[in-house]
Order: sequence, then structure tokens, then C-alpha cells
Amino acid sequence: MGKLIIIEGTDGSGKQTQTELLYKKLCEIKGEENIKKLSFPNYESKASEPVKMYLAGEFGKNIDSVNAYAASLFFSVDRYASYKKDWEYFYKNGGIIISDRYTTSNMVHQSPKINNEKERKKYLEWLTDLEWDKIGLPKPDMVFFLDVPFEFSQKLIKERNNKITGEEKKDIHESDKEYLKNAYDLSKEPAKEYNWVIISCVKDDKLKSIEEINNEIMEKILYNKDIKI
Repeated sequence: MGKLIIIEGTDGSGKQTQTELLYKKLCEIKGEENIKKLSFPNYESKASEPVKMYLAGEFGKNIDSVNAYAASLFFSVDRYASYKKDWEYFYKNGGIIISDRYTTSNMVHQSPKINNEKERKKYLEWLTDLEWDKIGLPKPDMVFFLDVPFEFSQKLIKERNNKITGEEKKDIHESDKEYLKNAYDLSKEPAKEYNWVIISCVKDDKLKSIEEINNEIMEKILYNKDIKI
């Protein structure tokens, strides 16, 4: 089997930027033929249609219009289709996968819909059992959580166009600031429960540079005996 490394974080935390930079650096070390970069949801896939409908508000304009379990299924189907069509063979033959988001994104973005802590834990157990046991998606070898405080991520979100429309319009997650703040506040629960590597992206009330953050990620990977880069 290969290795699966995830870059995770709340909206506006720089996941895509860090994933792309990490991919380039690992390609230089291992060769492009041994590294594959993914991003979820895969908006180019037909399997992502329910995800796009959900984020566009077609099932309801409010976050709570679709509960955590139902919403998670949309994303699970997208990930499963990607795995079977795009990277199962590569992964099973020793390839290294670098992914911008994964099952972990539902853990961050759907669990805040559940107010009770015990119920949130039940949801996390259900989700990981569904994806990593029942339908057979690979369990990540390392998950990096980019810890960007809410007030910083909000500034970054304003500068970023929506990926679905290519316009300034935000999806139902990005449009709800209370939800986004709650997602950040609760994100440490799965991070601690599932042993994610938390990367603090702010120092002395200033965002660290992209390269500084990426160097921290690279160091953690290179010194991980299980990854063996």
C-alpha cells in the first residue's frame, strides 16, 4: 500500500496553497511518478453533483437544512468515485497521495451542526466507520490541520473567489459566519481525537509565511518513520 497525507483546515486556512507546495517539494524528492495530488470535492466528477447542489443551497439555504449525516453522504460518494476511478491502483501499488481535504473535512464542517458533544462523537465514529471500514476508503497516514484563527481566515475568504461559480458569491458554508466560527471552535475535537498534526499558522498576531508553514509540514513528514520519504 501507499501513503495518504491530508491537508485539512477550516475555510480560508490555505489548504490548497499548502497542498500544491507540498506536492512540488515531494515530487523533487521522490519523482513525479510516485506522487499524486488530489482535491475534494472533485468538482469535475459527475459524482460531485449532489455536493454542488448542497453547497449552492438547492436543498435549503440554511446550514441546518441538511443534517450532518445526509450531507456527509454526498461527499462520501464523491470520494468513493474518485478512489475507484482515479487513484486506487496508484495507492495500492505504493504511490504517495497528497490530498487537499478528505473524510476529515466532514469531521470539521459537519459535526458543528450537532450541539451535543456525545452526539458529535457518535457522528465521527459513524463517519469513519462508513468510509474507512464499510466502503473501504483508505485511512489517512497523516493529517495536518492548519490552525488559522477565525478572524484571520475571514480576511482570507474575502480575497478568494468561490470555486463553484468562479464569482464572489459564497456557498452556504462560507455565507454563515456563525457556523464558520463554530466550525473553527470545535475543530480541535476531531484533531485531538484522531491525532492530527496541528500546525499553528499564526505567530505574534501575524500569519506565518506560506513557506514557513510548509517547512513545518515537510519537517513533520520527513521525520515520520511510518511515512518513509
